[in-house]
Amino acid sequence: MNKKEVLEIRKLLNKDRCCVERICGCYVDGHKEKKLKMKEAFLSLPEEEMFKYIDLFKRTLSGSIGKNLLNLEFPLEAELGDGQQKILLALRDSALQDQELLDAFYDKIIETYLFPENYLILLVYGVYDIPSRTSDGLEMEDSSDYMYPFILCGICPVALSKPGLCYDADSNAFIDKIQDWMVQKPDLGFLFPAFNDRNTDLHSMLYYSRNPEELHPEIPEDLFGCPLPIPAKGQKETFSALVEETFGEDCGFEVAKTIHENLNRILEEKKDDPEPASLDKNQVERLLSDCGASREQLEHFAEEFDREAGEKASLMAANVASSRRFEVKTPDITVQVSPDRTDLLETRTLEGRECLVIRLDGEVEVNGIRIRPERTCD
Repeated sequence: MNKKEVLEIRKLLNKDRCCVERICGCYVDGHKEKKLKMKEAFLSLPEEEMFKYIDLFKRTLSGSIGKNLLNLEFPLEAELGDGQQKILLALRDSALQDQELLDAFYDKIIETYLFPENYLILLVYGVYDIPSRTSDGLEMEDSSDYMYPFILCGICPVALSKPGLCYDADSNAFIDKIQDWMVQKPDLGFLFPAFNDRNTDLHSMLYYSRNPEELHPEIPEDLFGCPLPIPAKGQKETFSALVEETFGEDCGFEVAKTIHENLNRILEEKKDDPEPASLDKNQVERLLSDCGASREQLEHFAEEFDREAGEKASLMAANVASSRRFEVKTPDITVQVSPDRTDLLETRTLEGRECLVIRLDGEVEVNGIRIRPERTCD
């Protein structure tokens, strides 16, 4: 799914346009025991309660594609016979009406999910009557060719609220606040099936993780059989390793600066595209060639890429680029400049040592003190 398709489904999660028909949930304590189960017609919920659930489910469709939101494909073995996809299809086709199916799903989550504290499993079922679009992208509300039935799941930690004093209007006094078990923002979730090309894609799902460095691979991989891509931080580390191995002794400041500038140019060119900019093996090789890598240095690049990232892997440009800052770091010093002002930095050899030179433009402060750059005496 691209960001436009994610946004289209996210917009359905509101009271006025809501296509959600049913909500189910199971509250699990730290001992993996079910404490509470619920199953309700969504639109029959009290309005304030409905808004709170809507906010939780919107969270499972938030973040960046390739970082918090991951497009996952089911391998063939997960789709055949009694493969891992079977229970998801059954849940969707039952419209979350079959309690035995729900209990089986809850049991699989409880058995698989590595989380030692209390949490709430939430599921909704909805049907989206997909409006047709004109050639220029305008929706035709009275024209529809397809229906998109889906399930959306969020797994939310449940934690005690903080103790403290609160104002009680009835007694007109400050009293000790009672600690309550509060549902937190979802840690992870998924949308099944995926909404690819604005239609049902049974071969894919969209997976959400609030922390892109803690993907809880036991859920997509062990429970659903979907292999995960390299996490965002891992993609950055993989790309850095490829650069260092390719350039070897020639991996200097100017090489790193040129790579930074070229990556940010790619991001700028693709910023309005619904699909995030990605780099496959050939595109990374071309990028390094454009940044000065010789034919000899790239001779074994394909083997190195397969070893570091995987033969068919792609790296998200946003995950490997530093779009917010350009940073130079030593064990004792860290220098950061705006990503588009790398021209302020250069290296020079002074008295036999390589030095970083920073051009001081405009007003300069040191520890909050405005200083005047020293003038060179004639």
